[in-house]
Amino acid sequence: MNSPLNVAVFSSKPYDKRTLLKHDNNPNIQLTFFESRLSEETVSLVSQFDAVSCFVNDQLNHKVIKALKAAGVNAIALRCAGYNNVDLNAAKEIGIKVYHVPDYSPTSVAEHAVALILTLNRKTHKAYQRVKEGNFALEGLMGFNLAGKTVGCIGTGRIGLAFAKIMLGFGCNVLCYDPEPDPELHSLGVSYVALEELYCQSDIISLHCPLTKATHHLIDTASLQKMKDGVMLINTSRGALVNAQSAVKALYDGKIGALGLDVYEDEGSLFFEDMSEQIILDSVFQLLLTFPNVIVTGHQGYFTDIALDHIAETTLENLETHRLNQPSERQLF
Repeated sequence: MNSPLNVAVFSSKPYDKRTLLKHDNNPNIQLTFFESRLSEETVSLVSQFDAVSCFVNDQLNHKVIKALKAAGVNAIALRCAGYNNVDLNAAKEIGIKVYHVPDYSPTSVAEHAVALILTLNRKTHKAYQRVKEGNFALEGLMGFNLAGKTVGCIGTGRIGLAFAKIMLGFGCNVLCYDPEPDPELHSLGVSYVALEELYCQSDIISLHCPLTKATHHLIDTASLQKMKDGVMLINTSRGALVNAQSAVKALYDGKIGALGLDVYEDEGSLFFEDMSEQIILDSVFQLLLTFPNVIVTGHQGYFTDIALDHIAETTLENLETHRLNQPSERQLF
């Protein structure tokens, strides 16, 4: 395909538009931005487009992909690494190519996971509010030294690798689980162990694995029971890795001592939007926000200047690769 490529960019916030336009110097790539998510309700917007660019909460199920193909779309360029929201079998069957951004500054997400750990531990969010009110009392702000603690890292891809290195720098004992151990981490002194051992030995557990059928609700009542009482649990990967209702019960029981979430199982109708003037109807999410030992951020782990630039550059490269019908390692099939 040597003609210009018309691309519908969904879930495009102002920062997405600014960054993509900054890097779009290709006259053969023509971007049209839609702030709405791609779904069965909005797929009618894709008429007259050759490709779509989507983000983590866009719905790309069989029905949507079929509608995309009927409208003439032949490529999906994801602006993220994960693709659990895409029915890849349907895309392959119907004949739509799917591209993703496998590496867009893994340290961004890893550093955010560490920020959640430090905030929960040293209670800096509470201290900030106290000092603004003229309250300098320290009672209730006790933390612990990270040095010497055992940190479990589930998943040692690019982000997990970056996270494990940071925690080693704090002087932590790092245990990892991954079906494919990383030799680099082995050489740094990290121990790869079975999940059960990681659960029972870790003071802090951080999730850095993709969402698949095997990892869906990886953290549930059964796995939580294997963990230390008062464990700190961090999730900056995909919301459905954690059964939210099981987490709430574990918070009540004291099994979870601190919970840091940058993702949530049913975040699709909440995150990336200003909901401050609306009633949030998700009772489990609302309940999570009432716990003093829970911090929730709105899927901002990736949100740094370097990461946004890299996402934009790679997405545009993927679109040009598709336009020229060239092979790509970032094509998912």
